Amino acid sequence: MEIIRDIQSMRAWREAARPEHVGLVPTMGALHEGHLSLIRIARERAPKVVVSIYVNPTQFAAHEDLDHYPRTFEEDRRRCEELGVDAIFCPDDAMMYPPGCLTWVHVSQLDSALEGQSRPTHFRGVATIVTKLFAIVQPDCAVFGWKDAQQFLLLRRMVNDLNLPVEMIGAEIVREPDGLAMSSRNVYLSEDERREAPALQRALLLAEQIVKDQPGILATALKRRMEQSILSESRFRIDYIAIVNLETLQPLAHVEPGATLIALAAWMGQTRLIDNIRV
Repeated sequence: MEIIRDIQSMRAWREAARPEHVGLVPTMGALHEGHLSLIRIARERAPKVVVSIYVNPTQFAAHEDLDHYPRTFEEDRRRCEELGVDAIFCPDDAMMYPPGCLTWVHVSQLDSALEGQSRPTHFRGVATIVTKLFAIVQPDCAVFGWKDAQQFLLLRRMVNDLNLPVEMIGAEIVREPDGLAMSSRNVYLSEDERREAPALQRALLLAEQIVKDQPGILATALKRRMEQSILSESRFRIDYIAIVNLETLQPLAHVEPGATLIALAAWMGQTRLIDNIRV
């Protein structure tokens, strides 16, 4: 496995790999089983796999956890090697955002819903860095997790709109045994907070069952039931619960089975967690 730290060497590696297909798994490191599931999928889809490890500063707001985001490169390297990853691309900030860099990638409408309401510059940073990674690595396919559903839908739209030759693959959420969606930020939770955290998934499963029993239920009524579920069994502070169209991310008045994303974000202490379900 090669460790590649500069753009020129990454492009040279990609050129030497032709004509074999290359799969890319973009990450910010601190790899957990969710990331490893993406790597396994990439390995199934392409004979060569690149994992990028880069904590992208432009997707963090000034008050967010950029400085404290977990960085565990040696453990990440070991895990990638065990899974047969062919190369890790780990550039630095000066390389990805050189002085004078003025260009941003902005996906309108999709970036202002859900997460975009409280993190208005987040998806500009995500779309820009993924475009850069696609231009540098030139993958044939890229694997992203459905845990960040808005991110996947936005990036898939970006690829379609810009005619980028990358197959976008969405991987299902990987969860802990008690249902908590795996996240690099879960390490921030105290022992007591961790015990309460699965309340988010339980609210989503409740919503799924209600939709099965009451197709076309009012979105406002469903949100109330979810809020009651979360607040009755945890100390979460709800940021949002959104019931939106699975393609456009526009709010729905009634739940549309087969075309609805139910997404939420909530604070447990100083830790903000997200989760979702497609119904």
